[in-house]
Amino acid sequence: MSNEKGLKGRETRQRLLRIAEEEFALHGYHETKISEIVKKADLTQPAFYIYFSSKEAIYEELVRQFHTGLIDLIESSRIEPGLRQGEISPRVTFVLERILGYLNDNRSLTQIGFIQDAEAETIKKTMAGIIADNLRSEQEHGYFRKEPDMEVVAHSLVGVIDRLTVTQLLTDRLSPGEVARQIVDLFLNGIQTETP
Repeated sequence: MSNEKGLKGRETRQRLLRIAEEEFALHGYHETKISEIVKKADLTQPAFYIYFSSKEAIYEELVRQFHTGLIDLIESSRIEPGLRQGEISPRVTFVLERILGYLNDNRSLTQIGFIQDAEAETIKKTMAGIIADNLRSEQEHGYFRKEPDMEVVAHSLVGVIDRLTVTQLLTDRLSPGEVARQIVDLFLNGIQTETP
């Protein structure tokens, strides 16, 4: 009986998180009301407080969940040594597609944790730091030229990811794969035509 009660409690908590995620993404933190969350979850307001101490607590959990998933993904994206030159571009495209896919597949969390939250700038700085470390390692393996400052490249890349997420992914203009290919083409090949 206690297992059944525990399972029901976990399901209720997950339902509250899912509905809160949708509400925060649509209305922002300040306009989202606990009363609306519990109404959509078919619960009472006192039931909400069994699982979360406040609106801030459920919001922070959603942001933390988003940030943890994104950072784990980026940390595991360093390109391994030993690739041949022709394998680099497809591998970078694959890595970017995974990151963009995470942002696309978690649209409400992306809206909350990557765009709306006061700490969104912090997550982007953290992303840039990890990406810069990855790029420096990949630079040492000879995948990229030695001259570029990988800190600048990383911040540029995060800026591109940020803007293209808002303007291309979340508007369904391009898929994660299409955006990834555009970014890789820009960063690895540039936009200048080859001189004859």
